[in-house]
Amino acid sequence: MYFQIKKVILWPRNGQSPRVVPFAPGKVNVISGRSKTGKSAVIPIIDYCLGAEKCAIPVGVIRETCAWFGILIDTVEGEKLLARREPGRQQSTSDMYFLEDANAVIPNEITGKNSNVENVKLVLNRLAGLSNLEFEPGTNDSFKTRPSFRDLMAFTFQPQNIVANPDVMFFKADTTEHREKLKTIFPYVLGAITPELLQARHELEHLQRSLKRKDGELLTRKASGARWQKEGDGWIRQAIEFGLLAPNTALPKEWPPTIELLKKVVLGDPSAGEETMGSMDAALTRLAELRKIETDTTAKYNTSRQRLKELQRLEESTDAYSRSLLVQRDRLSLSKWIRGLAEDGGNVVFEPSEEGRSRLNKLCIALDAVEMRLRSHPRAVEDLGREMLRQREGTQTILNDLQATRKEISAIEGRSQIAKQVSLRRERNARFLGRLEESIRLYEVVEPSSDLNEEIASLKNRIKELTPIVAEQEIRRKLELALTEVEDYAAKLIPQLDGEWPDAPIKLIVKDLTVKVRRDSRDDYLWEIGSGANWLAYHVAMTLALQGFFVNRPKHPVPGILIFDQPSQVYFPTRRAKGKNDADEDDPKFKDEDLDAVRKVFSLFDKVIGKKGDALQIIVLDHADEEVWGELPNVELVEEWRGKALVPSAWLNG
Repeated sequence: MYFQIKKVILWPRNGQSPRVVPFAPGKVNVISGRSKTGKSAVIPIIDYCLGAEKCAIPVGVIRETCAWFGILIDTVEGEKLLARREPGRQQSTSDMYFLEDANAVIPNEITGKNSNVENVKLVLNRLAGLSNLEFEPGTNDSFKTRPSFRDLMAFTFQPQNIVANPDVMFFKADTTEHREKLKTIFPYVLGAITPELLQARHELEHLQRSLKRKDGELLTRKASGARWQKEGDGWIRQAIEFGLLAPNTALPKEWPPTIELLKKVVLGDPSAGEETMGSMDAALTRLAELRKIETDTTAKYNTSRQRLKELQRLEESTDAYSRSLLVQRDRLSLSKWIRGLAEDGGNVVFEPSEEGRSRLNKLCIALDAVEMRLRSHPRAVEDLGREMLRQREGTQTILNDLQATRKEISAIEGRSQIAKQVSLRRERNARFLGRLEESIRLYEVVEPSSDLNEEIASLKNRIKELTPIVAEQEIRRKLELALTEVEDYAAKLIPQLDGEWPDAPIKLIVKDLTVKVRRDSRDDYLWEIGSGANWLAYHVAMTLALQGFFVNRPKHPVPGILIFDQPSQVYFPTRRAKGKNDADEDDPKFKDEDLDAVRKVFSLFDKVIGKKGDALQIIVLDHADEEVWGELPNVELVEEWRGKALVPSAWLNG
């Protein structure tokens, strides 16, 4: 990902102008200087502004004099300013100042936040084009959560305690949380796991859960359907017995004709097989008429009874209304008595003011209205009573008719055995057809052509399509290919450094986050190899090889930037051997062979930048001066911190 640092900015507490350290894109940027000038604070400042969980900026002068820390970055979207407040006594703060513009302007002073860390992380995740899906669907494992821009910092920073560390190859891999997450994202950054693969994993997990649920549902239905099929012949025999099928109907030998025959039975008439009405006697004809009269009368009776209940509820509410009016009248009647006393005059106690008279008049008017409603209420009650009486009489009349009809039906059925048998047979056939129809419906949902079977077939087809995409074997194959490419590139870089075995093949071991060196038919881990020069060589070669792999992939999420802090430190023992009386103890002087070794590191940086162009930026914070790298075309001096430092001396005095 095109992502380069153009400036590191510090805003002081004393209101002076901010301190700006510029960097050149697409170059090897060197800050050279003595110890205790703030070189080792540059990586923590950049990391803090990129959303680090904790502030690792050294306490002391820098934290005490600075109010805000910031970086100006250049991206494919243009420049962006990311500034974060100094956390004080806290481990960190979420307060951030964020500007997103093609050409962001650095403010002379930041008066307050306009964003927070979480929002900035979202922007960085978007810039990197990272997937928002977890590595394992539905996981509660924090090491398997979605890839984050913060995870990618492992491939960009090589601070002083890491750059030549035999036990730790990557930034923050010395803590369990970062170490395990780094193992998880390694296949992702190497292209063995892609956003499309993660999406396929999540879709596959969802499909498998759906398939399991639908398979269980299908098994349940099939068990029920299998039992029903065994009962098919029994249903046909019953239909023949009840007269719903002809007596000479043959039993089908196959299941499809059986189900088709039963469907025809369901569409039949419950009265099939009975004698026609024309052949029945007068009693049966009258019974049919009475059944219809009974049905119609029952419906009328239910309607009339409901109407009567509504009138009864209305009567109850009318009585309650009348009682409330009487209470109001009793309370308001006092107003007329008081007004009468006032109108008689001569009574000082009951002589109201103008306002009091107005209020008395209002009360009297309200009393008149209540009395008017009371006078009209009896007439409404009387009308309601007449309506209730009429409705009650009508309901009783309908009930009498219904009882008479049922009495006549019972009498006819009692006299006519034939009518009784016809009635029972019709009810029996209706119940049989109802059960048969429901059984057929339940069976049809488990037929091969049913929706459930089609859904299961569709799920299985999609799972079959996705399974090869997420196959672990394919992921391992892609990972091995990517690792081989990185290892081959690193093997070409090692001979250009001061390593002890320049021709020995190396392997990047993801599960251990380190390298192995193969020599004399044995494999040695980095921590098993002696010499700081060897450790430095493998750190530099592997980080450059990884960045070379990333840069060669368009739209790769890892930022195209590498920052090395004190890569020459492995040669510092030469300085310490000079003794305590050295006039410039904090600025080491290298022996000729050590000078050549350090120069090899810078020469390699120069060559890599020359090949990668503007896609990669390298920042080196070191004691080494222009004597080491001064003639290299792609190496530029940013600032020399000898006699000056990251924090201006004016801030200390102010």
